[in-house]
Amino acid sequence: MRLDRFLCDMQLGTRSQVKESIRKGLVSVNGILARDPDMKLDEQKDIVSYMGRMITYQTLFYYMLHKPAGVVTATRDRRERTVMDLMNGACGKGLAPVGRLDKDTEGLLLITNDGELAHRLLAPGKHVEKTYYVECRGVLTVDKISILEKGVDIGDGERTLPARVRRISQSDSSYVMELTITEGRFHQVKRMVQAIGGSVTYLKRLSMGTLSLDTALPKGSYRPLTEIEISDLVQSPK
Repeated sequence: MRLDRFLCDMQLGTRSQVKESIRKGLVSVNGILARDPDMKLDEQKDIVSYMGRMITYQTLFYYMLHKPAGVVTATRDRRERTVMDLMNGACGKGLAPVGRLDKDTEGLLLITNDGELAHRLLAPGKHVEKTYYVECRGVLTVDKISILEKGVDIGDGERTLPARVRRISQSDSSYVMELTITEGRFHQVKRMVQAIGGSVTYLKRLSMGTLSLDTALPKGSYRPLTEIEISDLVQSPK
């Protein structure tokens, strides 16, 4: 592989930009300054450094994004700001969000170019668990919890699959719960709450499969997944 292509693949600039970086002496290969953008290298064996930072060649990339409210879950949109607009500087070609969170919903969003993993996490038959923190108007009684846990009609002719509910707090007119579901139907959490006479005022996804939102990650920020997080996701039941 040519050195300039290597750097472009790692999203370190356009072809002209990385060539300029090489000419400025910002790139080394195996500890020796590289001056030729056409230099051939073995991307799996040679050690490439950019501005003193070692660059490991990858083809698959995995990121955790703490989605804020106000951005849409899409790779591009002509009118709205998207989650991918928050991924400036992220390496990897073909990155895309796995699943969707509503514009006003916050929380965990996996961004990757691993299409096989994305398909498995979203496949209806896999029943991957997703847990949400939900603030609602209304009263959450024991009977209503039972309805949610057994499955509820949300208006499309088919009951939801059994869910798990953990009530966190209850006041005279509002409550907070954690809700775990294994489907991804349109506006599912909001429609489940509406089906028991309430309304969602705040919604945040806490986890998806084995991946949980990093509580230290600020809203609107992202980080690469750790090796353990990647391994757990990839090796989760197929």
